[in-house]
Amino acid sequence: MLDDFVIRSLLGGLALALAASPLGCFVVWRKMVYYGDATAHSAVLGISLSLYFSISIFMGVFLMALLASLAVTLFVNRYYSADTILGVFSHATLAFGLIAVNMLPSQNVNIESYLFGQLLAVTKVDLIYIWSGAITILVMILFRWKNLLISTVSEDLTIASGMNPKWEHWILNLGLAILIAVAIKVVGILLVTAMLIVPPAAARPLVRQPIAMVFISGIIGCLSVIIGLWVSLYIDTPTGPSIIAIATIIFILNWVVVFLYRGKKLNTIFSLNKP
Repeated sequence: MLDDFVIRSLLGGLALALAASPLGCFVVWRKMVYYGDATAHSAVLGISLSLYFSISIFMGVFLMALLASLAVTLFVNRYYSADTILGVFSHATLAFGLIAVNMLPSQNVNIESYLFGQLLAVTKVDLIYIWSGAITILVMILFRWKNLLISTVSEDLTIASGMNPKWEHWILNLGLAILIAVAIKVVGILLVTAMLIVPPAAARPLVRQPIAMVFISGIIGCLSVIIGLWVSLYIDTPTGPSIIAIATIIFILNWVVVFLYRGKKLNTIFSLNKP
C-alpha cells in the first residue's frame, strides 16, 4: 500500500498537470513564455506579503500574479518592447521578493520550498486549493475554448467575430495567476513555467489538431508527475525538478522519434523515385 503522503503528492501533481496542459498550449501558441515567467517570478513578492500580513499563501500569490499581469500588460507595446519590459519585470520582482522575505520580522522561511516546490509535503488542505484551482482553470478554458482559439489564430478575426481580444488575453492572465498560486507546493515558482511549456512542446510534433495537442500534453504531464515522483522517492532527488527532468526527457525522445520517422520516410520517397 502507498503511504498517505505519496497519494496526496500524486493527486496534487496530477491536478497541476491536467490544469497546465490546456493553459500551456495557449502559452506556447501565443508565444507567451516570458510573460508566464515574469508572472511566476512575481509570486516571491506575493509570498513575502502573505507572510507579513498573515494571509493565505495561495491568495497572496494569486493576487500578486494577477497584479503583475496587469502591470506588464499596461507597459508592453506602450513604452517598451515586450521582451524588454518582461525581462525587467521578471528579475526585478524576483529580487524585491527575495529581499522582502529576508526582511520579514521573526520569520523562519524556507524559501527553497517555494522556489522549487515541496510536493511530498502537500497536505489535505493544500489538495483542496490545488484541485479547486485546477478545476477552475479547466472549466474556464472549456467554456472559452472557441473564443480563445480564434483570438490566438488572429486578432483581426477575433474583432470580426464580435469579440474583444483583450478580454480573451485577460482570461489567460487569470488562468496563469491561478496556476502559479496552486503550483507553489508542487513544482515551485522557478519551475512552474517549465510545467506549462515542456509538455505542450513535447506534444507539438506528434499532433496537428489543437485539441489533440491539449490531450497529448495532459498525458505527458501526468506521466512526468508519476515517473518523476517515483524517481524522487527511490533515488532521493528533489520532486519538482525530477518531474520537469522527466518531462524534458520525454520532449527529447519525441523529437528523436519524429526525426527518425521523417528521415525514414524521406529515404523511402527517394528510393521510390530512383530509376
